[in-house]
Amino acid sequence: MTTDPFLTGFDLCDIEADGMRIRAAVAGSGPPLLLLHGHPQTHATWHAVAPALAERFSVVAMDLRGYGDSEKPEGGARHANYSKRAMAADAVAVMRRLGHARFAVVGHDRGGRVAHRMALDHPGALTRLALFDIAPTATMYARTDKAFATAYFWWFFLIQPAPLPERLIGADPEFFLRTHVDGQSKTPGSPSPELFAEYLRVYRDPATRHAICEDYRAAATIDLEHDAADADRRITLPLLALWGAKGTVGRSYDVLETWREKATDVSGHALDCGHTLQEERPDLVLAALQEFLG
Repeated sequence: MTTDPFLTGFDLCDIEADGMRIRAAVAGSGPPLLLLHGHPQTHATWHAVAPALAERFSVVAMDLRGYGDSEKPEGGARHANYSKRAMAADAVAVMRRLGHARFAVVGHDRGGRVAHRMALDHPGALTRLALFDIAPTATMYARTDKAFATAYFWWFFLIQPAPLPERLIGADPEFFLRTHVDGQSKTPGSPSPELFAEYLRVYRDPATRHAICEDYRAAATIDLEHDAADADRRITLPLLALWGAKGTVGRSYDVLETWREKATDVSGHALDCGHTLQEERPDLVLAALQEFLG
């Protein structure tokens, strides 16, 4: 193991999760808690909240497959290797390898979509579910309008057939990444230069860019099929939804109502920030999680 350069007190390790190599940062003791990042972040996005959480919980912050320093497989037939079902299975396997049969999960953005699928596919593994700045994938596609499509243009750009988005982003990865991040963060100085440099480090890798496109392609195809098959199911474990009051999701959707269509025990509220809650307002995120996780 090596020391994590961003999460103070955490050790980095590579975990074989049912044939997939996943990078994870681990620390703490107590009830197990899994943290899942979004796009274009890595597990480093939790740097301002994970150390405090590790004072009460056994915290695992992992890089989703295709992101950060986790393995980056090809997309496979129908983009199945980047379905949220496959990514959720990775997360459950990682936690089991670390000795955690049941755990709470916090997911931001793409990580929230993985966590949503995990609650449907592995309900016995989860104790609580917190989702940051998302509405359900199927809901967002079904209710897309001009304002959402303009603000979240990458939802429709990244799903284009390979290699169109991969090659266009590859012409200037830093410009694309900076434009994306600056458009979503509403807090000056967030992310820090050091954190942005970490995201850019992995974004420069063509395998990462392809994996990210496959993640979004899966969301627009096979994930919608899985969601349709589960349309009548409801998550029964406690679900906390937090979102940025200055972000697109909060402006476009009644976030709590969208999750009450999918779950029976939903609470939550907006935070004074943009999309990346854990980076922009870690103080409010910590307060909300400490209360919700108990």
